[in-house]
Formats: sequence, structure tokens, C-alpha cells
Amino acid sequence: MSELWRPVSGVVLTAGLLTAACGGGGGGSASPAAQGAGPRVSVENCDGETATFDSPPGKIVTSNAAALEMLLRLGAGPKVIGTGFPPGKDALPAELADRASDVPVLGRTVIPKEKLLGSGADVYLQTFRPANGTSTGPRPEEFDAAGIEVVELLSTACPAEHPGPQEDLSAVMSDIERLGTLTGTSDRADEIVARMREKVDAVGERVAAVPEAERPTYFIFDFDAGTKQPSAVCGGQVANAVITLTGARNVFRDCDGTFEKTGWEDVVAKNPDWIQLTVRNRGSAAADEKVFDEAERFLKSFPATRGLTAVKKERFLRIRSERMTTPSVANAETVEQIARTLYPDRFQDVR
Repeated sequence: MSELWRPVSGVVLTAGLLTAACGGGGGGSASPAAQGAGPRVSVENCDGETATFDSPPGKIVTSNAAALEMLLRLGAGPKVIGTGFPPGKDALPAELADRASDVPVLGRTVIPKEKLLGSGADVYLQTFRPANGTSTGPRPEEFDAAGIEVVELLSTACPAEHPGPQEDLSAVMSDIERLGTLTGTSDRADEIVARMREKVDAVGERVAAVPEAERPTYFIFDFDAGTKQPSAVCGGQVANAVITLTGARNVFRDCDGTFEKTGWEDVVAKNPDWIQLTVRNRGSAAADEKVFDEAERFLKSFPATRGLTAVKKERFLRIRSERMTTPSVANAETVEQIARTLYPDRFQDVR
């Protein structure tokens, strides 16, 4: 798979930190640096500028649940002093949900500027950059005045600044490693990334022999984005990497950026082999299923889509959008889930 999108220099380390990060350790336990003493840490952002700290910072605010989940998995939850877009009910595994509930919610959606600047944070961890033309967030000089450094997730904050589509999860894995460096939990980050890579590589071995032209075409139907004009998942989105790794072909992989409004006539022209029904977390599996049912009924009754191959053969997958479109350990799990559905014969020996 192509790795054109892999950040070239996502983390800049001093020699002392590099030595510490490569040594053995106790998994998710914090290193001495995480306790407030340690060498300088510099993390590179989308535009090449760096956020630099004398030691791993101790107070972090996350912009949303995706960034928060990464820190919780790293064992850095005690460092998080607030979040926006908190995880909904049933959004996280049980072992993380309790820890997430201890994190103060600074905003149910975007954190108000005054709360963010007054939070006392050392770091604001940003999953997505604000949309062009919006001015709701603090300006760089306001972050500077508040003593807050902004650290961006490269996998989702800056795909438009890198050439080519995302076709693997290297950017997501790099983000986990960068956050491990930032929080002094590099050993834990290495373990997480190794498990993700093992899962993805195992799928790759099973689908590698399928010629590109024979790989099924795949369309993500984001029901929550509306039915009047469908939303296309483009090549720059993490979801494109997930689809590619399963041995499928995203029908809208050639559009620029991450998402783009399209027309039903374009979907019909591409006539996908499989359609993923995607909804946002409703708080329970039963509530999710109810909305998935609505999405399926729409495709089966809407004149423009009821004749599609995937609809007539009922080739649907039901997957929450959070597992596809935001950077997460779940991305690797979803690769396996989709591949098993698309290629059942290649996974007969796997339970």
C-alpha cells in the first residue's frame, strides 16, 4: 500500500528522550518524564511549526472524544483537565468509559473560547482544524498569551496539506506515537501501535492476492449527513485508508480533501458493490439499530438507489461513523470487520 501520506517528521526528539523512549518499560505506567521532570519534547504540527515543552506537559485539553480516547488508552487520562465533544453513552469500551466520565466537559460541542483560554491547560489537542471561514476558536496570539500550545492530530487535522490519499493507517499510528512522546507514555504507545499493525497486516496477507480490478467497490452512506444530497468520503479521509486496507475500493477516493457533497446520480453511476450504512452513536446498540434500519429503508425505497447492485443484493454493513472517520484504535478493528464481511471465504479459519 502507498505511504505517500505518512508524515515525514511528526516528532522531533532530543537525544535524551530518544534513549528513554527506546528503552524497556512497564507498559502504560508513566515514565519519570511524565511525572514532571525530563528532557525537552518537540512535536511537529501540520504547518511544520513545533510545539516545544521543557518536559512532558501535565495539563491537556482535548477538542473531542477521539483525542481523549487516545490519551486514555495511553494511560495519560490524569493529564486531561477538560474536553469538548465528550464521548456519548456506549461510545467507549467499558474499561475507558469510567475514566472518561472523570474528565470535565468544557463544551458539549466546540469548547467556548473563553473556557478554553481560561482552562489552565499547557496543551490543546486538536483533532480537526476549524473549517475555513470560521472564527469561533482562539487566534494563535490568544493561545500564546494564555500559555497554551496547540498540538494537532496529523491524520485528521491536515490531510489537505499532504499529497495523495490516505491508504494505510500510518498517520493514525504516528499520532499515537506522537502522543506517547508528548505524555511520557511511549512504551504504551508502542504496544498499541504494534497490536494495530499486527491486525492490519493479518488482513493484508489474506486479501493481497485479490487483483485491484477485482476488489469490490464500496460506498459510505452517511445517513446523518442528510439524504437530499449525499456526502462523499474522499481519499484524504481516514475512512479511505480503512476501506483500502480491507481490500475494497472507495468509489469516491479520487475527490480532493476529506468530504465532499455529491449527487445521487454520481452514486448511481458508480453502482457500488457494497454500501456501508453509517450513523453517529445514539447511546445504545438498540438505538443505533433503529437508525440503521431507517437508512436501509431509505435506500430500498428511494427511486434513485433501489436499483443499485448493493441494495438489490442487500450488501449492507452497519458501522458507526466514529470507527471510520476519526483516528482510533478502532480503525484497525474495523479493517478486520469489513474484510471478513467482504471476503468470508478468506477468513473461514478465523472465529
